[in-house]
Amino acid sequence: MHAERYVAEHCEPILSAFSVLFLRRGKKTVSGRSSGLGLLKRVRRGWMWNQFFLQEEYTGSDYQYIGKLQSDQDHGNGVVKYVLSGEGAGTVFVIDENNGDLHATRRLDREEKAFYVLRATVVNKRTGQKLEPETEFTIKLHDINDNEPQFSKEVYTGSVPERSDIGTSVIQVTATDADDSMYGNSAKLVYSISQGHPYFSVDPNTGLIRTALGPGDMDREQREHYQVVIEAKDMAGQRGGLTGTTVVNITLTDVNDNPPRFTQSIYQFAVPESSKSGTPVGRIQATDRDIGRNAEMFFTIVSGDGMDMFDISTDKDTQEGVITVSKSLDYEKKQSYTVEIQVQNTQMDPRFMSSNSKDMATVRIAVEDVDEPPLFDKASYVMDVKEDAALGAAVGSVSAMDPDSARSMVKYSIDRRTDMDRLFNVHPGNGSVFLLKSLDREENPWHNISVIATEFNNPRQISHVPVYIRLLDINDNAPTFATVYETFVCERTKAGQRIQTVSAVDADEPSAGHKFFFSLASEGNHRSNFTVRDNGDNTAGILTRRASYSRLLQSVYLVPVVITDGDYPMQSSTGTLTVRVCTCDREGNMELCNAEALSSSPGLSTGALIAILLCAIILLMIVVLFTALKRQRKQEPLIISKEDVRDNVVSYNDEGGGEEDTQAFDIGALRHPDAAAALEESAKQRRDIIPTDTLLYPPHRHAAPSGLIMPPFINQRVLENDCNPTAPPYDSLATYAYEGAGSVAESLSSLGSASSEAEQDYHYLSDWGPRFRKLADLYGAEDSDFS
Repeated sequence: MHAERYVAEHCEPILSAFSVLFLRRGKKTVSGRSSGLGLLKRVRRGWMWNQFFLQEEYTGSDYQYIGKLQSDQDHGNGVVKYVLSGEGAGTVFVIDENNGDLHATRRLDREEKAFYVLRATVVNKRTGQKLEPETEFTIKLHDINDNEPQFSKEVYTGSVPERSDIGTSVIQVTATDADDSMYGNSAKLVYSISQGHPYFSVDPNTGLIRTALGPGDMDREQREHYQVVIEAKDMAGQRGGLTGTTVVNITLTDVNDNPPRFTQSIYQFAVPESSKSGTPVGRIQATDRDIGRNAEMFFTIVSGDGMDMFDISTDKDTQEGVITVSKSLDYEKKQSYTVEIQVQNTQMDPRFMSSNSKDMATVRIAVEDVDEPPLFDKASYVMDVKEDAALGAAVGSVSAMDPDSARSMVKYSIDRRTDMDRLFNVHPGNGSVFLLKSLDREENPWHNISVIATEFNNPRQISHVPVYIRLLDINDNAPTFATVYETFVCERTKAGQRIQTVSAVDADEPSAGHKFFFSLASEGNHRSNFTVRDNGDNTAGILTRRASYSRLLQSVYLVPVVITDGDYPMQSSTGTLTVRVCTCDREGNMELCNAEALSSSPGLSTGALIAILLCAIILLMIVVLFTALKRQRKQEPLIISKEDVRDNVVSYNDEGGGEEDTQAFDIGALRHPDAAAALEESAKQRRDIIPTDTLLYPPHRHAAPSGLIMPPFINQRVLENDCNPTAPPYDSLATYAYEGAGSVAESLSSLGSASSEAEQDYHYLSDWGPRFRKLADLYGAEDSDFS
């Protein structure tokens, strides 16, 4: 490597001065015989290239000579012409076309461009024909030391922990040189420190900065910041080399090598005895030369008679110790306390831990006397009283006293905001709580009041205490049915059949739990159709006593049940169970009950049914009164002849769809059904019938047809109404004999059915189900049954 480098540095410049680009090599051909030697041929000589070397930064006034191009086709007769092409040809580089001399026209910089590639050829001036093929060659620039080293940063910033060992790495700096590192020493750099002794050193080859002093000399608390200047010199540091510099700012980082220290050895504070838990007493301060987390500290109470009375904590913002009250203070018991407080860092460095890494201080705390309110002997009171306690009976008592040395007298009162009904009172002297009104546990089992204790000497000093009064239960409520029980029994059943299970409730709450007993009321035992069976689990079953019931004979039964509790004094009540008699299917499912049974559906209670019945009675009385008033009006009798059965016909205009005749009409339509069609047009117009004399027809104008037998009961009803002093002034007969034209039912009058004596069979009604059973019984009976 050294030999190559020597050749490159010393021989190449010499060779370049004598460079001839184009040389011809060959052998002459000899004609004739061979004399033991082979025949020699003349071989065409080819281009051979070489490199030209040119020094950069040429400062001469003339063109800088590079070298000479020569061809064996050039015989010196001026026929050959040299032509140059490629990078910079004609501008940077020129060639003498006659002799092949190559020159550079201007100053060149290797750092801008290190080499140029060009091409050259030879042509005949006269014909322009190439005499040699084009060949390529290179012009390289030789480097000179014209660039100083440059650092990657103008200013570096580094840090190293204080008290580091000698040789601890801090930061590495790097510089570069634009000169050719492969040629000479122009780019070979050496680092040195020009400012920063004796604290730091730098490696001359790598630029790594290290500490140069030991731990005792690199103390952040004495000096924290350092400025170091580093130089980089080329030419391997030899004289004549170029130099570059940079600044390195180095900071010593903190380590926890200093313990905290109290600013004073004794602290004194005072606190009122009325201070609550958590009340601040005072602050103590300690200093630490370290910073950041290394300066964080915590305080502890290590000894003293106030260890249990006070606490201490650290204020994270100021790093001060805050002393607070932890328990209630009493000046009358103890007037001062002394505690020993220790401080130390939260982050400890094992390298610097020693016996003096902690500090101690003494804190004396004086308790100040204040006028305190009365103090109850309990935080709250619970009192018991029976709900039937007499007025003025004692419930319990409270007790309070003045905690001050004066021992002022205390009087008691009740905070009426907690006893709005004024149920209780308290004796102002001894604190005895007693009743003002009677109590009911079932209404309110607990009463929460507040008793006030006030000092006689200073009424502003008051205290409150809660008093919880619990009412003790007594058996003063009778049990009752849990709900209103209504059930049914089938007409066909069996004796001993359970039809209902009943249960009871009681507002009382005996300590042993409820125990109920059920039995049938004594007044109903001898004639009861049902019986009661106590199940022994606070329920009872209602059972039938016979196998059949008839809803036609009696549709509703009321079963009185006596319910008795098992507490003392024993309480009892009678509840009534309503039993409906209903028709059932074979499985015992209810099918039909009487009207009163249906009306008392589960949605209507007995009270609602009674209210409906009263409303109906009132409406009936109003109708009767209105009828009596109208009877007092005197009018002409409407019936002229008893033979004429035509009465005033009341018009029912709401017969429904399909019923066309909704007006009063002449009774002649009954006697002449064939004439009904003739009345159809007149029946379409609505008329309000007013009974006047003009509406009556003489009896002789409408004679009864032959064979028509007038029903005798019509005349009988007319006669009864004429003789009735309470009847209206005219007879009112609602006739449903003729339904009108177009009616499917046609005429339903009994007048037209006199000739029909055929018997009808009503047995089909028995197939219509239980709802038509009564109708089938009436119409399906034999004639002998009604005789």
